[in-house]
Amino acid sequence: MSKPIRYTLATLSAFTVLAVAYLWLIFASPFFYSPPENLPVIEDDATYSVFVYGTLTKPWVRWLVMGRSAEVELAELPGFRKDELDIQADTGAIVKGQVILVNADEFRALDRYERLGVRYERIELTLQDGRSVWVYRLLKKE
Repeated sequence: MSKPIRYTLATLSAFTVLAVAYLWLIFASPFFYSPPENLPVIEDDATYSVFVYGTLTKPWVRWLVMGRSAEVELAELPGFRKDELDIQADTGAIVKGQVILVNADEFRALDRYERLGVRYERIELTLQDGRSVWVYRLLKKE
């Protein structure tokens, strides 16, 4: 194998290792995030419905965060509009998204990914069809 090809393969391998390490640190690791003390309790034997409308609509992101891509159901959240990485109250608007069902460990992983209490808050809202779901919203800057 020629030197340029070996160099290219070594560079690609190093880049791949760095990319995987970075994605793990951001999406799955417990490092760089300490949850605030006042977060709601997550019961270990419960299942939670979560409405997602941004990066978590991508199966590969859910797989990185939760360890599985999860089945999704299309859903609509009335009274809100999408605003980049957030949703804002807006009478008459509807945010299209997906509902995923998660267990307690996956819910904690989503909280860690969203940096609950630091970057996002988790609130309970009602979908167009009347179901209650958890939704992540950016914390308001004071």
